[in-house]
Amino acid sequence: MSTFDEYISSMSVRRKKEFDEGLKNFALSELILALMDKDEVSVRKLAEIACVSPTVVQAMRSGKNKDFTLQSFLKILDGLGCKQFIVEHHGQFIPLDIPSSIKK
Repeated sequence: MSTFDEYISSMSVRRKKEFDEGLKNFALSELILALMDKDEVSVRKLAEIACVSPTVVQAMRSGKNKDFTLQSFLKILDGLGCKQFIVEHHGQFIPLDIPSSIKK
């Protein structure tokens, strides 16, 4: 068992839940940062393209604010040119389209 695995297994249930939630927020912010970097798009430009406020983009980018809607997230993904995302359910991968009409 790795040191990391030992550390995780030694956590309380509450602390493990907090850790997992933080990891999800980190992954989401890293995804948005990577896509923005790849497309060389600024917070303001992405907000304009996605029809959301720059505050919403910054909140998702930073991973600090968790109070945004799924609709805002889909608008950001659409604004970054994403057309689908994949959900795994019991080992089966299901592609989900991101509707480009979500901005309206």
